Amino acid sequence: MLASLALPAVAHAGPDVTPDPAIPSVQVTGANQQQTSANDKFTAPLLDTPKSVTVVPADVIAQTGATSLTDALRTVPGITIGAAEGGNPVGDNMFIRGYNAQTDTYIDGIRDSGSQSREIFDVEQVEVVKGPNSAYGGRSSAGGGVNLVTKTAQAYDFNHASVGIGTDKYRRLTGDINRNIGSDSAFRLNVMAHENDVPGRDVVGGKRYGIAPTVTFGLTGPTRAIVSVYHLTSHEIPDTGIPFNNPFTTGANVAKNGNGTPFAVDRSTFYGLANRDFRDTKSDIATLDLSHRLANGILLRNVTRYGKSNNDYVWTQPDDSKGNTVLYGTVWRRANTRVTETRTATNVTSLSGDLATAGVRHTYNAGIEFDRETTDRSTYVFTPGTNNPLTGTFTCPTSGAATLYNCTTLVDPNPYDPWVYTRSVSGALTHVNTKTKSAYAFDTIEFNRAWQVNLGARYDDFQTTLTTQPTATTAAVQAHVDSNFWSWQTGLVYKPASNGSIYLAYATSATPPGNDGGDGLDALTVAVQNLQPQRSRNIELGTKWDVMPGGRLSLTAAVFKSTMNNARVTAPDGTTQNVGRKEVKGVELGFSGKLSSHWSVFGGYTFLDSELADNGYLNVGTTAAPVYVVSPYNGNRFPATPKHSASLWTTYAVTKDFTFGAGLNTMSQVYANVNNTKWAPGFARFDAM
Repeated sequence: MLASLALPAVAHAGPDVTPDPAIPSVQVTGANQQQTSANDKFTAPLLDTPKSVTVVPADVIAQTGATSLTDALRTVPGITIGAAEGGNPVGDNMFIRGYNAQTDTYIDGIRDSGSQSREIFDVEQVEVVKGPNSAYGGRSSAGGGVNLVTKTAQAYDFNHASVGIGTDKYRRLTGDINRNIGSDSAFRLNVMAHENDVPGRDVVGGKRYGIAPTVTFGLTGPTRAIVSVYHLTSHEIPDTGIPFNNPFTTGANVAKNGNGTPFAVDRSTFYGLANRDFRDTKSDIATLDLSHRLANGILLRNVTRYGKSNNDYVWTQPDDSKGNTVLYGTVWRRANTRVTETRTATNVTSLSGDLATAGVRHTYNAGIEFDRETTDRSTYVFTPGTNNPLTGTFTCPTSGAATLYNCTTLVDPNPYDPWVYTRSVSGALTHVNTKTKSAYAFDTIEFNRAWQVNLGARYDDFQTTLTTQPTATTAAVQAHVDSNFWSWQTGLVYKPASNGSIYLAYATSATPPGNDGGDGLDALTVAVQNLQPQRSRNIELGTKWDVMPGGRLSLTAAVFKSTMNNARVTAPDGTTQNVGRKEVKGVELGFSGKLSSHWSVFGGYTFLDSELADNGYLNVGTTAAPVYVVSPYNGNRFPATPKHSASLWTTYAVTKDFTFGAGLNTMSQVYANVNNTKWAPGFARFDAM
């Protein structure tokens, strides 16, 4: 439970300023209704964009009490938030339409690399693009991407602050100050301090601090410069979660056998070690956004960004892969560790404008992009090293001091067990250097009031090199990918009325080896370096309508089919090849806006029918004498992909100063593995304000 107080904003009259598209803006008709994307690669209003796009506006973010990106995304059905399992680092791990979208996060349209847990104190709105996203952002998954639109300086003065206090040591303070500087410039400062424990969980919690100043020069002229800096620091103890009950059928503790769901232990149970577990992160971003509007109305824009992020942690995974719980009632405290620094440098130059030829109107955006991403990654080691927890999985016939506290009981672990090791950074180092050169173009072609065509294409020259130094004295091992690929986005839009559209769209995505830039699940190795990018395509039929007086309520619906025909799987000879196939068919419904002048709604529903159509081959023999058979998992559902998910947030303004609201997020069961033997049950979450 928490209580928050938003101190009244004090606004002062500013100069008469004509808005310019060079400044990212939000066009709203009625609360919660988003008319245009802040990403200038979208060359039509969202009503006429042949793609599923969900915008979480500032008022929904504030009203739901969201303090992080994962909080904000809980209001969007079709997205599952994952933990740091299966090789993923701790951070924002989203699955969109069943596909891992960990590397598909953007800030103001530019890729934000590195594993992070992103804050939203400097975020104006969150845009979720569903379906293959490579035409817009380059290499990506088949599911979609998330774009965070940041706050920029405005042409009038205001002050805003909020204070939040709640149970479980919840404390949050934010400030947002905007000031004019002279007659043609403005300065804005956002700050945040946050602290909380996780409700109902022992030990887990943390603190974080952030600051984000930005200055805009040239508010009224044709030439504009936006300079912004962002910094975030956090310190926390990460959540270990509750382990799944392996579906063993025999064992000394048969009563503990289950069907693969999480163990029915007290929610507060924490399997980590308070003296060992930690997570320290840091994120720094500096951006220079220059734009000039030419005499013919064309906007020339250049954005340069440098970013650096650090993600260091020791995270305890309650490991039961050896069947310890069934056999002995114990859990192995496996330490997952990471020491990572990711540095990025990006430069994007684009042209945007309108033109008419032979009675046909074109609204276009074209540009070139250069990116360089560098990641240095290592792990922690513990001394003296006897029964070292980093060497794999172990049996735990006993727990406590006899196992140096690496083993603990299932039902009553003590997070304050003494930890006898010291920690140091391993001599093993992984260095990844990624360079990308891209060119793209988008065009919305309006033939008449009823018919439009949306076209988009992007070419990427993707090069990445991974160098692994196992120890300080051993030779380095290298893997390299040099891949070129095209990505496409096209859609036919029919407008039976000015406030509605019906569209048929086709889009592709490309996921090359090393897609994660060395800091995620899709790691580059010698075994996969020669593979072509995994290619996905999406066919979607949808409709969008702005209804009610003034178009204050937006309604959307879409049916789609996403297919990856060359998924990376194990081939009959034991090698990794692009011969698998994955498929998702689904339905999406969405709504956002006002039912009346006082009543606002936001939410939707998603149905996902996922299938591992061809999951390759499985070794049922040994490493020395392998025997490969057709995967028994063919036909199974994707992990982390619920069939049904829905959300609703609604508020009612009784007076100008008093509003109350409530919401529901619900999701059906999800599987945790391709075997479909471990699963989390469905849930419903209720919120109110």
